Amino acid sequence: MRIIIAITLSLVVAIQAGAQETNQAQIDAPQKLDVRVFKPDSADAKLRWDSVKKMREDVNRADVEAWRKIKTKADWETFRDERIAKLRASLGTFPAEPKEVKVITTKKLQADGCTVECLIFESRPGLFVTANLYVPEKTDKPMPGFIVIHSHHNPKTQSELQDMGMIWARQGCLVLVPDMLGHGERRQHSFVDAKSYPEKYEVSRQDYRFRYNTNLQLSLIGDSLMGWMVWDLMRGVDVLYQRSNIDKSKIMVFGSVAGGGDPCAVFAALDKRVTAAAPFNFGGPQPETPKLGDDAEFAFNYMGGGSWESTRNLKLSGRDGFLPWVIVGSLAPRGLIYSHEFAWDDQRDPVWARFNKIWGDFYDAKDKQASAKGRGSVRGQAPESTHCNNIGAEHRKPIYPTLKQWFDLPVPEENKKRFTSSELQCWTDEARRTLRPRLVCDIVHDSIKPGRLLNTEIPGEFPEKLLNALGVSKDQLDALGRDGKKNLEIERIPFDGVAKVGAGFEMQRMIVRHSANPTATVPMVVLRPQGKSTVRDVVIGLAQDGKAGFLKHRAETIAELLKNNVAVCLPDLRGTGETASDGRGRQSGATSYSASLLMHGQTTPGVQLQELVIMINGMRKLGYQSIALWGDSFAEPNDPKMNFAVPLDVSKMPRQSEPMGGALALLGGVFGGDKVKAIYVRGGLASFESMLQSPYGFFPHDSVIPGVLPRMDLDAMVRANEKLAVRREGLVDGLNRRVDQKKLAAPAEVAAWLAARIKK
Repeated sequence: MRIIIAITLSLVVAIQAGAQETNQAQIDAPQKLDVRVFKPDSADAKLRWDSVKKMREDVNRADVEAWRKIKTKADWETFRDERIAKLRASLGTFPAEPKEVKVITTKKLQADGCTVECLIFESRPGLFVTANLYVPEKTDKPMPGFIVIHSHHNPKTQSELQDMGMIWARQGCLVLVPDMLGHGERRQHSFVDAKSYPEKYEVSRQDYRFRYNTNLQLSLIGDSLMGWMVWDLMRGVDVLYQRSNIDKSKIMVFGSVAGGGDPCAVFAALDKRVTAAAPFNFGGPQPETPKLGDDAEFAFNYMGGGSWESTRNLKLSGRDGFLPWVIVGSLAPRGLIYSHEFAWDDQRDPVWARFNKIWGDFYDAKDKQASAKGRGSVRGQAPESTHCNNIGAEHRKPIYPTLKQWFDLPVPEENKKRFTSSELQCWTDEARRTLRPRLVCDIVHDSIKPGRLLNTEIPGEFPEKLLNALGVSKDQLDALGRDGKKNLEIERIPFDGVAKVGAGFEMQRMIVRHSANPTATVPMVVLRPQGKSTVRDVVIGLAQDGKAGFLKHRAETIAELLKNNVAVCLPDLRGTGETASDGRGRQSGATSYSASLLMHGQTTPGVQLQELVIMINGMRKLGYQSIALWGDSFAEPNDPKMNFAVPLDVSKMPRQSEPMGGALALLGGVFGGDKVKAIYVRGGLASFESMLQSPYGFFPHDSVIPGVLPRMDLDAMVRANEKLAVRREGLVDGLNRRVDQKKLAAPAEVAAWLAARIKK
């Protein structure tokens, strides 16, 4: 078995080095080279996103095929149960159910025909839910229990939420309206009003945006924001159950537009105590969905796509098949009001057609299947388009007749009188002193301490568990490491740059491919000492900015390595260098790509590790016998004295770290084979644990490995590389602060260290 090398042309920039000392020309020359490998708009350049699109299309196609095979109720229930079990597992670890939920009433407000109780109840140790409970004047008869989940726009006090609470309480229902995790009195930041920060910022959007941070921190321990929200809602049912005269056969949950429908559907799917649900904008066509055609069954995107909003694109949902329609459909034969904020094409909606079959044909429960819709579109203006913050009066009109049918609730008059937001607050100074509420990051941080590894402890199953967290199998890596002419291809690419006198090196541009993973197409450059026919040793440089970043920021170190007769390979692994998207923040393409991979059971570090293994094997086939990995970050650390409590998306944010290179170098040492001799990390992350030290984190989405804590932190990865020479310096924490202020090694020292270790 041998390697295929499709050689088109390789320009050798062969320049005589004029002196033993590294001169300025040797440093400057690499910075001026054209190191782009992919042609603009080529198939290779588009492969990263095209591969995600194909995975999504494959999921949707498989879903249609699976649905078409379902002929009976038994078929459906087998299909459903497998997927809902995987949904529950994907959300993380749930605590043991409490025998009783602790509830404190801090005040009561008298309204027309009902009372509003301001409640605090404990969902997890140290985590409290604030909620308004709307209670009928008379509670001597059985009362239906409703839970109303607000949108990401507003917390529990918004006017539409008050309207629903008072209207249904007057009709004899107990109505619980909680603050969802991260919102209102449960916010995970300090920005309450315009006075909370000296610069102008969007006050009302901070709760919504900080969901991003909270979910990333929960992901570190394998949990999720959705999982914690669902657990809170389950405890909300406990709160209703603990009231006398609650009618347990009439528990209904309403999920508001814009982020309320997601947890509504998942909660109802997992808690069979819920007897009916009305999730808005979840399960089928979204407000942003293009107009449906006659081919909607095959053309519709059942899976959705990745974004920073983790509750909308659930981790593993594509791989394991619990797509939004499955989650909603699993409610049958319980009650469903399939709800839409704007106009809805029920005749072409393929999801509605499936629900008709499930409720109608499988369960003969068409009386438990209803719908609600508004008018216009998300792009239109009121009143033609029925925008709302939660569930507006226009959207409640089609809901009322269904409630009359199911719960014998008469069509009500709309509410006219509301409380101020401040009146509906639950926390008091006394309650805070007594209960001592904690931030999510602190609760999570404390939870990992018992599971931390001892300094000398590395479990035998460590590599397997680490691969599982990365979304990579051992078989995948083994296939990528195999030799053979049918497996690995290296294509040399023409170079049109101009040689610079005094450089002392030759450069090759290449594309590396592997048949075992067709989506792995890696552009790279290799710099070799000029005039050396045999070079045995190579350093592979890994950084978010890729090969261009190394040549811009580390040219002197590269020149020193070349002087030490060590070649330097600079690949742009998936999502780095020329394969990167614009931006690295919350709303960037990099975040969408990372979130999309999570839906398919993959991670960005996992696909990068696969490409690194290919690169290491490729270096061996190019004749290099000994390899070192150099993981770097060119992101400037933040001043440790600066204020990190900053609203998200203000004009001047603290700088974000870029720890990809350091983490990947350590992973490459664990999984790259025996040719890897040394690892050098500069500017990497000190620990994943440091991402939990504050609700204000400055690290990219794709730097988080789900479930890496507590037993697979970076110190454990270092210990797993104990047979290699490992050097780390300039490390940063989750706020992108240097963890120490020691002077970094000079380029010549770094190069000498790498050269000495790689040649052993």
